[in-house]
Amino acid sequence: MKIVIIAGSNRKEATSTILAKALEAQMNRLFVEVKLFNLYETPLPFYSPDEIFNRHEGVRELQRLLMEADGVILTTPEYHGGMSGVLKNALDHLGQMHFSGKPVLSVSSAGGAVGVSSLQQMQATIRNLHGINSPEWISIGGSQRAIYESEAAEGTIVLDYRAKEALSIFMELVKKISNKVEAEIS
Repeated sequence: MKIVIIAGSNRKEATSTILAKALEAQMNRLFVEVKLFNLYETPLPFYSPDEIFNRHEGVRELQRLLMEADGVILTTPEYHGGMSGVLKNALDHLGQMHFSGKPVLSVSSAGGAVGVSSLQQMQATIRNLHGINSPEWISIGGSQRAIYESEAAEGTIVLDYRAKEALSIFMELVKKISNKVEAEIS
């Protein structure tokens, strides 16, 4: 099973990226093959339908990772009721061939209590890309953000119970769909 996490912030120490790293660490503990694509570390050019970006190394790498993935996790800060511009731009560089039939877990970090608007926006985008939205999502805000930031500063990031449960449900969905695809191929 291969999972790709797209950390959708252009801020070095974004809480959503800290959360992406915690998800990566949890999956590593479960011996899941996971790749974190951090948009802060690998910025992508602005998408334009008039241009072909297949020569841009970051775009090519992201597209390759998504083609090989069995499941995808998207993390974003919530900005003005939506996902970050860099995450939306990254998704614009991708298409249905990258998401069709693949489970996707949406994750948000908000300044308020929860980031429901960004989660709904990500899920609408995934539906349009023919991905399969996980029935659960992860959203942290308020005091939860402070806990994740504090743990990251200490080098000990641990997912809370609800995040672990949402990740578990997502992983079961990935397994179920992967097994179904393998059975159809055989």
